[in-house]
Amino acid sequence: DVQLVESGGGLVQAGESLRLSCTADELLSENFAMAWFRQVPGKEREAMSCIIWDDSSAYYADAVKGRFTIHRDNAKNKLYLQLTSLKTEDTAMYYCAAASDTYGLTLRPQAYSDWGQGTQVTVSS
Repeated sequence: DVQLVESGGGLVQAGESLRLSCTADELLSENFAMAWFRQVPGKEREAMSCIIWDDSSAYYADAVKGRFTIHRDNAKNKLYLQLTSLKTEDTAMYYCAAASDTYGLTLRPQAYSDWGQGTQVTVSS
């Protein structure tokens, strides 16, 4: 299994921006999707965005579409999520994930077998 480590979270004010990073400890196949999820305590994990191959093949959930941008740098084994126009409701633990098979571009959490420990994003008003 691949180890994923997220970073870049922190405390910001509403309207500000933040960039999250996810680093894998091994080279990831471009055929396998990667994704960002978030979770608030007591609630189910929410998918935000996924990507396969490159930035031209990405999908966004309605809640973040137009505000968040996903990017993967395959050469550096990194996945990024640019968060802009942050809202207080964006406060959550953010996780990156990687698929272990060729499931295609999907936001289904079942498709992802490797998960990071998360990085906390807190947005104040």
